[in-house]
Amino acid sequence: MRVAHRDRLRDRLLELRPDAAGRGDVRALADPGLLEARHQEPADDRYRQHLVHVHPLGRYSIVALVWKPGQATPIHDHVCWCVVGVWRGLERETTYRLYGDGDSPYLVPHGAAKSYPGDVSVLVPPEEDIHLVENAGDEIAVSIHVYGDDISVLGTSINHRFEADLVRTRPTSGRAAPISWREFAAAR
Repeated sequence: MRVAHRDRLRDRLLELRPDAAGRGDVRALADPGLLEARHQEPADDRYRQHLVHVHPLGRYSIVALVWKPGQATPIHDHVCWCVVGVWRGLERETTYRLYGDGDSPYLVPHGAAKSYPGDVSVLVPPEEDIHLVENAGDEIAVSIHVYGDDISVLGTSINHRFEADLVRTRPTSGRAAPISWREFAAAR
């Protein structure tokens, strides 16, 4: 039974791939039986990642992230592309831009958006995709992530974590411009 459920889940989630305008077919996210109960369990102290399926050749992975109210990711970016669909609850994503003054990089919030059940978004590195995601509601939130890599090997899709003490409210000078952290790291 679990194999049949996994295959149905995989097929439904692959429908989420967005078109050129960024819209995905979200019918899969309206399916109340999309995830098995074991993939909906939260953790007490942080958000929880459930590896649901990995392509036999490791070409993609399907992961369920489960959040209790107030739980959040660290500020981070990703190793690979990702299509995310909110299945339950309310999530808020805060995006950041990296600035650098000499050897002192810092982050400035760029935007924030709430995502509701049925909302789909896309991340495609190497664009600067630095963000924090949190449960912004009063109930458990569950989002389904299709990653373009083998999460069973990597353990996570997070490429780089950024410390919260790097966040500033605005650029420190009027001439400051966003930089690529990849280029900044390569120059060091």
